Amino acid sequence: MTRAPLTPVCLLLLCGGCTSYDMKASDEAAYDSGSGWDDEDNDYQPPAGDDDYEPPPESEDDFAMLPPATTDAYVFVANPERDTVTRVGVPTLDVITVEVGSNPKVALTTPDHMTAAVFNQGSDDLSILDAETLDEQRIELREHLNAMSMSPDGLWVVCFRDADEVDDEEEESGGGVESFNEMSLVNLDTYEHFPMVVGANPRQVKFTEESDLALVVSDQEVALIDLTLEVPSPVLVQVAEDPLDPPRAEEVVVAPNGEFAFVRQYGASDIVVLDLVLAEAGRVEVGDNPTDLDITPDGEQAVVVCRGAQELWLLDAEQPELEAEVIALPPEYTLGSVIMSDDGRTGVLYTTALPQDRYATWDVASGEITVRGLVKPVMAMSVSPLSESLLVFHTQENAEGADSGDTWWDAWALTLIDLDDFRSNPMKLAAEPTAYSHADDGEHGYFVMEDSAWLGVLDYGTLLPEDIELKSVPVHVGTLPGSDYAYVSQEHNLGRISFYDSQEDTLETITGFELNSEIEH
Repeated sequence: MTRAPLTPVCLLLLCGGCTSYDMKASDEAAYDSGSGWDDEDNDYQPPAGDDDYEPPPESEDDFAMLPPATTDAYVFVANPERDTVTRVGVPTLDVITVEVGSNPKVALTTPDHMTAAVFNQGSDDLSILDAETLDEQRIELREHLNAMSMSPDGLWVVCFRDADEVDDEEEESGGGVESFNEMSLVNLDTYEHFPMVVGANPRQVKFTEESDLALVVSDQEVALIDLTLEVPSPVLVQVAEDPLDPPRAEEVVVAPNGEFAFVRQYGASDIVVLDLVLAEAGRVEVGDNPTDLDITPDGEQAVVVCRGAQELWLLDAEQPELEAEVIALPPEYTLGSVIMSDDGRTGVLYTTALPQDRYATWDVASGEITVRGLVKPVMAMSVSPLSESLLVFHTQENAEGADSGDTWWDAWALTLIDLDDFRSNPMKLAAEPTAYSHADDGEHGYFVMEDSAWLGVLDYGTLLPEDIELKSVPVHVGTLPGSDYAYVSQEHNLGRISFYDSQEDTLETITGFELNSEIEH
């Protein structure tokens, strides 16, 4: 097939093994040193005399805890200290713990709910578990990997070394050879392992919706891996104009038709467009300092928020060479991130880089931008699955110019907003929120807070909250697909997990599940 030309960049092809993995948003804190925060007063002060000061990167989601893996009938919990995985049945709450490899770090379940894949970081291998029988197939992987991603169809997993997840302990090699460009691609049906070399210091893995192509994203290049081949191997496409000093590849989105992917690089004033059919890359100029990149729910447009230019750029996701539509954003506010409602009718624009108690709504049909107020600055935002409500988590830090006598001064907070009439219910929180989840039916949301033994239950229709007392401090919260159950994993030296039934308003807890313990009501 043919493509209209884009501004060209260099192209590099390399054949070898195969792999893939994911990432999005900068790992830099929204309020790190140099951002202008005054820790003593909890106020924001831009650096004095710096007319060219640029706020820090946007951070779309600071809730990074790894949840257990779920099916419609089971929850799989990795127990890294004991080298085991526990399967909890729902609603029966029967518990079975099985041994896997050393230090199981990541557990993922396939969309058909038939298989759990467990990445054992300590022993450099993969445990493939039958969800019903718990029979295990162990696959040896390349060494020094630290992350795993699964294809949408559940047929493939990619284990790789995520450059953003390397900690000080991992950096201390035990001797011998240590590579930073390797990955392992594993077929969960055939148990075939395809080791390969990809771009330097990969940061994330993406897949097309049809799971026929994996994209391993590095700063300098993107490795394209055709998963339909008998022996998959990477094709490297260079995305950095200067391969000697490549900018950080902060974000990658793939168009639903699988023909194009879009790459946003830190500090660039353009977007890299990957032609996934021709394995070529080009560039599309956008406004100054693009800080967020998304695909509209209908898959027709790539949305780029250009914070520096105070513009919203809409690129044709199927024909990126066409002239972009540009929408001006209110010049008196900083807007650097966007999320879309699932129905595609509304976009929500906000910033996590500055202490701003404002956000904006974008009516997609009319293009109208409306600025709205909040009680505090934004830490994270999320739209409920039915596009009914907006969930806003606020920072403890105060907005610039806030009154120290205000109810919200120095407080953690959460706001529920109705996306039809924009009425809101702001709530003061006892502690910092650490994790949240939406129920599949879109009616309820759940969140937990640091060092606070409570489960927060949110009704997205009424905007009303409810507190459920837990037996110990929560670590993570999630929901089971297609059910009314939320689960909360909690701190306990032998494992503790609770299940909340939103329809029956009941909570059941299993303590000591690593030793196949009993249910507590």
